[in-house]
Amino acid sequence: MTDPGQLNRRLVLEALVETADGAGGVTRGYETVTTLWASLAPRAASDNVAADALGASISHRIVVRWRGDITLRHRFRDGARTFHIVAIRERSRRFLDIDAEERTD
Repeated sequence: MTDPGQLNRRLVLEALVETADGAGGVTRGYETVTTLWASLAPRAASDNVAADALGASISHRIVVRWRGDITLRHRFRDGARTFHIVAIRERSRRFLDIDAEERTD
């Protein structure tokens, strides 16, 4: 994908934030960084059990314009759906190819 016109979906980029809980631990959450135009395409799905709950993991390929600040500690959100980043590949400083997983329960 090299055509910017194929970036036809608005995804919210969120960053992991850790806050002290006052008892020596941390509380983890996410805060919005920005909203980006992206292309989102499912790649594969598999069923599994996590924390005794039957569900499925769906892998996606997300393409966004190149940014130097996206890391594995970020995720994308589309409404109630969340996409956790598992790999990032740079394509000629024009686009980023991002492998992400969506968990459904």
